[in-house]
Amino acid sequence: MKLENWYDYPQYFDLVFRDETPAELDFFEAAFERFADGPVRTLYEPGCGSGRLVVGMAARGYQVTGLDLNRPSLDYLRRKLRRRKLAAEVVEGDMVDFQPPQPFDAAFCTFNSFRHLTAPGDAERHLESVAASLRPGGLYILGFHIIPLDADEECTERWRAAHGGTSVSVTLKVIEFDRSRRQEQIRVSLLARSGDKTVRCRTEYPQRLYTASQVAELFAAVPTLEVAGIFDFDYDIDQPRELDDDLTDALFVLRRK
Repeated sequence: MKLENWYDYPQYFDLVFRDETPAELDFFEAAFERFADGPVRTLYEPGCGSGRLVVGMAARGYQVTGLDLNRPSLDYLRRKLRRRKLAAEVVEGDMVDFQPPQPFDAAFCTFNSFRHLTAPGDAERHLESVAASLRPGGLYILGFHIIPLDADEECTERWRAAHGGTSVSVTLKVIEFDRSRRQEQIRVSLLARSGDKTVRCRTEYPQRLYTASQVAELFAAVPTLEVAGIFDFDYDIDQPRELDDDLTDALFVLRRK
């Protein structure tokens, strides 16, 4: 059986993480209320992928722009917006240097999309690009994993989900880990079944490694953004965290100066 690229099956990615979406959306709105200077109406998601958050925020009445380089994901997002009779701008482009014609009130990028920026300098360029895309007082909510110094280099995570006769299982495994190069190689294996249809995907890709001190250095290199709040993937606005070696599932609220 042919192995497919899992990024070409955004519907399965959507299904696996759909249960986390309401908590993320609620956190976004709580952060807007607590940390943004002024009202938030226009939103931007770099690396939007399948667009589950774009659709979710559009359904809550925001004007949303989603950006990604993967055409199957963008096509899927457009179809989903049409089915739900929602409006959002869907753009094919690079999150490293995208510049909109008008500034946004807020932006968000969660669940490690940021760590796909592996080339030296790309992360800093991305932050500078997002800062330039925000109005003063606007927010960038950025979520990604921080790798502690004593991290287990042989990490495996698994997810399962089912809905409407479709079942999906995903296994994510770290197959290479190089702290000196600040890079790990990830292998994602997906098995989806729907009726008599079976799809198997196996995709490998690199992600950049960050320690807490490296995150602090990166943020310091982009002075137009300030850290307004630090949280984790529990998405609890009333439970702030510190940027230290105990923080692994990191969620940063950055504010444009």
